Amino acid sequence: MDARNETRETARRREGFTLIEIMAVVVIMGMLMATLAVGINAQINNARIKNTKAQILRIEQALEFYQLDNARFPTTEQSLSALVTQPTSPPEPRAYNPAGYIKAEALKDPWGQDFQYRVPGDHNPYGVDIWSLGPDGVESEDDIANWNETSDT
Repeated sequence: MDARNETRETARRREGFTLIEIMAVVVIMGMLMATLAVGINAQINNARIKNTKAQILRIEQALEFYQLDNARFPTTEQSLSALVTQPTSPPEPRAYNPAGYIKAEALKDPWGQDFQYRVPGDHNPYGVDIWSLGPDGVESEDDIANWNETSDT
């Protein structure tokens, strides 16, 4: 009888996983998830940068329509909000489109910050400078602008 009990006890032990085996699987799964998360985060950041570049192009187009209607760009003081609501400060637009030129949501970058605007531009002296402060929200090397086009798009 002792031999049968030992055989049954050994069979019971073989039926399940040991704590060490379960821990090893959990650690391996954690490492895989961490690797995947890093890759996904990089893709999300790249998508935000590409989206920002596309938004800058849309803002430039809206500014061109504003200029066609009003013979000038909005001043730096009037800001990009002049594309959404008619400015009341001088110089007032002469033929403002009552529907506006762009939706207000388009004036925020993917990080929730307002796009920056300067006319005449420091980098585009015969046009406008438009830029996003990027992920860190401060003026730095990671800014995305209409004057520093790169070939990675």
